[in-house]
Amino acid sequence: MKFVTKIVSIAVAGMLMACSANTSMPKTGASAKMDSIKDNDIALRVFLQDMPKGGDLHNHLFGAVYAEDWLKWAEADGMCIDVDALAIRFPDASGCGELSTAKAALTGDQVLRNQLIDKFSVRDFVAYNGWSAHDQFFQTFGAMAAMPSRFGDMVAQTANLAGEQNVTYLELLHTMELFETILPMVGGMTMSGDAATDYQTLMASEFGRELPNMVARAKKDIDFAEARKNELLKCGTAEAMPGCDVVVRYLHQPVRTLPSAAVFAHTIFGWHLMAQDSRFVGTNLVAPEDDFIALRDYDDHMEQIDYLYKTLGHRNVSLHAGELWLGLVHPSELRDHIHDAVKIGHAKRIGHGTDIVFETNYKQLLKYMAENEIMVEINLTSSDALLGITGNAHPYTVYKNAGVPLSFSTDDEGVARIDLTHEYMRAVQELGVSYSELKEYTYNGIKYAFVDEALKAKMIKALDAKFVEFESGF
Repeated sequence: MKFVTKIVSIAVAGMLMACSANTSMPKTGASAKMDSIKDNDIALRVFLQDMPKGGDLHNHLFGAVYAEDWLKWAEADGMCIDVDALAIRFPDASGCGELSTAKAALTGDQVLRNQLIDKFSVRDFVAYNGWSAHDQFFQTFGAMAAMPSRFGDMVAQTANLAGEQNVTYLELLHTMELFETILPMVGGMTMSGDAATDYQTLMASEFGRELPNMVARAKKDIDFAEARKNELLKCGTAEAMPGCDVVVRYLHQPVRTLPSAAVFAHTIFGWHLMAQDSRFVGTNLVAPEDDFIALRDYDDHMEQIDYLYKTLGHRNVSLHAGELWLGLVHPSELRDHIHDAVKIGHAKRIGHGTDIVFETNYKQLLKYMAENEIMVEINLTSSDALLGITGNAHPYTVYKNAGVPLSFSTDDEGVARIDLTHEYMRAVQELGVSYSELKEYTYNGIKYAFVDEALKAKMIKALDAKFVEFESGF
């Protein structure tokens, strides 16, 4: 009997080996379905829209809001329209003065409405001499504005758009207390360039004294925004909207193009906010990496983060690094931004990372990133619009072949007028990403999220169940 059992075991093992070796076996199920429709835009859209998705880990809240929502809120809240600059402005105590109210300016004027939508996004944009998509993209943020009370409305809109596409988790980058409080306090202060000395200088100033109040105020603002989001989406009721099922957390975002004192002070504020409010799960420097100040102060910013990381305690860090390309900046600026973000700035994730092959000793850096599971957040539409990088010019395969973990994200879906499904479509059609790879990357959106292990396990279990249901249809 033992002999027969052994023979059967050997036979079964042989069959399994033969199956695994037969690479020509046809694909079945969801993978085969996606392969059969990948050149059909609408069919692929339907498939990927229904496909469960993990996390969108690189999503700027202000950039996620569509232009139509900015205009709707401006009309409702008595905001002003600067017709010449094509911008929303705040009213003063006497109202809009020489400017028009948004309601008066926009009522019956579809031409102006279209012009503002185009100004707040890259819709219909065509580059011309002296003005690129990069310029168009970054100027939008100075033209858009809303009352602080609309924070929750922004979260609701973004969460619901994610929920409608079966996204499980959002990490929204958001700036608090910077322009209205911290910048006026410290913008004129001179920094020495030594992080330890500058930390003491800032903490001994008005900023240090007001820091507890700023953190407390930010926590209350988050409370209000979360309540407003739940109200708008009817969470907890029979009419709950899809966004109610999306887990939302926030990344603190200092602006790297401001004076060094403001960047450091705001980073310090974020360090304290993360320690006191679990909804803020990490930090990330934002604004154009190719800006003169951002380039000049890049090393200082990394050293500031390193100092806080070592003295105030570890925090989760994800950094925009290597969002550059040959021709955009001097070649010397392409050599070490990703390296320094990882080695000095303690980044657990890298946003964009498009200039990786220009980095000095990039192969060793890739090996380090793979071994330490430092994930890259890939934003295909953003890289195309801002840097002109698309298709096989994108370093996706460089990262993939090196074993670096990857995930796709939206960056600024409102400005780009896209969604996460759109980015998945680009991944399939332009990069040749397979269904199994796409599924791996969607799980990475939770695996590398900045949340505690218990919540992570809960979200993964829920995603498992969604995939079982989704794939059973094929």
